[in-house]
Amino acid sequence: MSNSSSLNEFLLLAFADTRELQLLHFSLFLRIYLAALLGNGLIITAVACDHHLHTPMYFFLLNLSLLDLGAISTTVPKSMANSLWDTRAISYSGCAAQLFLVVFLFAGEYFLLTVMAYDRYVAICKPLHYGTIMGSRACVKMAAAAWASGFLYSALHNGNTFSIPLCQGNVVEQFFCEIPEILKLSCSDSYLREVGLIVVSVCLLFGCFIFIVLSYVQIFTAVLRIPSEQGRHKAFSMCLPHLAVVSLFLSTVFIAYLKPPSLSSPALDLVVAVLYAVVPPAVNPLIYSMRNKELKDALRKVISWTVFSSDKIAFALHS
Repeated sequence: MSNSSSLNEFLLLAFADTRELQLLHFSLFLRIYLAALLGNGLIITAVACDHHLHTPMYFFLLNLSLLDLGAISTTVPKSMANSLWDTRAISYSGCAAQLFLVVFLFAGEYFLLTVMAYDRYVAICKPLHYGTIMGSRACVKMAAAAWASGFLYSALHNGNTFSIPLCQGNVVEQFFCEIPEILKLSCSDSYLREVGLIVVSVCLLFGCFIFIVLSYVQIFTAVLRIPSEQGRHKAFSMCLPHLAVVSLFLSTVFIAYLKPPSLSSPALDLVVAVLYAVVPPAVNPLIYSMRNKELKDALRKVISWTVFSSDKIAFALHS
């Protein structure tokens, strides 16, 4: 029997046992990671550099891209390194840091998506007061509140989880450290206080979910009252990317944590974890840029400037 004071490392769940499949996993995750870096990096650069995008909606989108970059960078590189070097180990402190960052960034993203729902509500339902309600100072405070809430939420869970004695070995049945898997290693009844904290957290997260749903009920009611078809189309195009991102985020999390225990297996849990931890950060930039002309134009400018700068550097080096 081991306990938390004597644990030096945890063993994460491996994607594959054979060398060929390990390299395939590394290659696949590398491509997804590079796509996420490119997509989110382009959005951050476009919003930061194009003054036409200095609006509340794009300010929150920039913050969402930062959170997505952090979230996927917390889990994927370590998994890639483990496959490349044929190991499963992660240090005790590394596991604690990874768990903290995963909870912090995903909770922060959820709180930010709630703020973005409010932004869309004000833009559609109270357009005449939008500039007053969603001023630059108010937007900064809302974004800071989302980040700070995620930080406090994660610190509370992380401190509580790793204060629980662990005496069920050190094998984590997931490709990254997460609270449910760490709790499975705890001694008999010592995990109950963390379960109580999780119940309180679920109530908080459910409150955010209800807020998002009610916001969109009000939004769709207002949009359907718009007399012109062009006006309705414009209003829907403003809201649908956010709604798609929220739906992707919540559906994957619900599948991961609310599926029946009878359906649980290491292989299925691994696939579901990839769906909620890896896919959304990589897909979100595509969702937001797909039908957004302003963002597409800004991204073209960034790409054109990058290509032009690269050509100038190459010409200077050859001359």
